[in-house]
Amino acid sequence: MTRLLVRVVLGLAALAGHQAAHAQAAGQPATVKVQSTRDPVDKSYRKMIKGMERFERERALAPTAPLRFQLLPRLPTVDMTGISLRIAGDTLSVPVEVAPDNSFVLPRNEQALREDAAVVANRKTTSMTWRAQIITPGLPAGTRRLGDMRLECLVGVEAGLVSNSSPLFGWIANALTTPEQVCNSPNGNYLFFAERPVFSVRLRAVNGANERVETLPFNMLYAGGEQSKADLLYCDCQVMLDRTFYAPIWDKSWPDDTLVEFEYMEDAP
Repeated sequence: MTRLLVRVVLGLAALAGHQAAHAQAAGQPATVKVQSTRDPVDKSYRKMIKGMERFERERALAPTAPLRFQLLPRLPTVDMTGISLRIAGDTLSVPVEVAPDNSFVLPRNEQALREDAAVVANRKTTSMTWRAQIITPGLPAGTRRLGDMRLECLVGVEAGLVSNSSPLFGWIANALTTPEQVCNSPNGNYLFFAERPVFSVRLRAVNGANERVETLPFNMLYAGGEQSKADLLYCDCQVMLDRTFYAPIWDKSWPDDTLVEFEYMEDAP
């Protein structure tokens, strides 16, 4: 994936250079236009509604789970208490209630859709990241359900929630990735966050009298275990690296009812 992005960047740079040279030859000023991107802490209301619509279409993955969105810290200095959230358009401002765990339900508002509104939090750029939160009720403590996580990925990518790119790579990634490409490929690299720092993560699937149990390898924990200090600047995992893991959501040999079990580094407070 990284090599592909590098080739794309170089190709785009070459194309821009060719266009600039052509313009200069024609006696025109050389200009290259790059579409502006939103503040990483602000999210597109239209995109988040598309994520909600994706949730409704894919409900079979998590038939009894509700959809919420959640705000998560990206920097160690960010204060995650008392966050306020609103839908901001050209002529409207709609407050959104945020729960104590910083999760929320996004209301549908037709005027906000028409105005291409943003969902705005009262925090600085790059200080937080966002995820879909889809959790089936009644699961055993310290577990998740794989079908829920498959749907979280589809909704999260559709909604444009992940805040982990520089402006340049942000608009390139948007052009290259779809929910299917990210969530149905082992190279999709969609990061999940556990509730607390993890020591290990296991998968457990039961089919009648048969049980399949596997522990995730180290390279599926801690954002792959290869993040340098420089890399972390562009990863929304930077303050929660010890809580991150990849789940094999692309592997259909694991059914949706597979339990994802966490062994935490510390007991719950």
